[in-house]
Amino acid sequence: MKLPPLRAQHWLIFAAVALIFSSWGAWLMRGPQMVEPLAWLQKWQADIFAPLADDQLTLKHLSERVEEGGELWLQPRLDGSRLLYRGELQADDQVWSVEARIALSDDELVSLMAAAGVDETGEEQPLSAQMVRQLGHYEIIYLSLKPLDDVSTAQIISSLGQPKLRLELKEGGQALVFPQLGLTAHTLDEDVDLLFVVPQRLLAP
Repeated sequence: MKLPPLRAQHWLIFAAVALIFSSWGAWLMRGPQMVEPLAWLQKWQADIFAPLADDQLTLKHLSERVEEGGELWLQPRLDGSRLLYRGELQADDQVWSVEARIALSDDELVSLMAAAGVDETGEEQPLSAQMVRQLGHYEIIYLSLKPLDDVSTAQIISSLGQPKLRLELKEGGQALVFPQLGLTAHTLDEDVDLLFVVPQRLLAP
């Protein structure tokens, strides 16, 4: 049986279908989208994270790289009081809250709390700006950075490379572990919730 000739409309339909499948195939074959790394994070990797990973980051060194207005806060706690440095970092159109714990001995903390007139049950209180300079030679125990704007996990990976470990968190999200940097990135819904940095020896297997 002789088939009827194809009309022009049929050829147009075939061409449209072929174009759709061709475009779909090209989309499937394309590589992953490149994400621009964060310039400030790459700089901090060398200037801040590396010294902290080696137990060599001082308060003076950190405070020089945080926006002016960073403060020392005395944090009374029943399980051990702490001296914290808090400030903000503004870079790459982002704002990050910075907090670091200062390595004071128990005796030094007791003396500081007595001078401030607080005990373990008291409220947090800021110390004078001069204390940042006076205690500048003290080392940092840990450092946390919390973004105040949305920062994608892809930006962190683009800046620091692939994590060595990915751990599921009970509260949701993941912990991306970079042992060589002493850094753990807490993520939630493909965004970064917190960067936490400690000496490298604490993440060593």
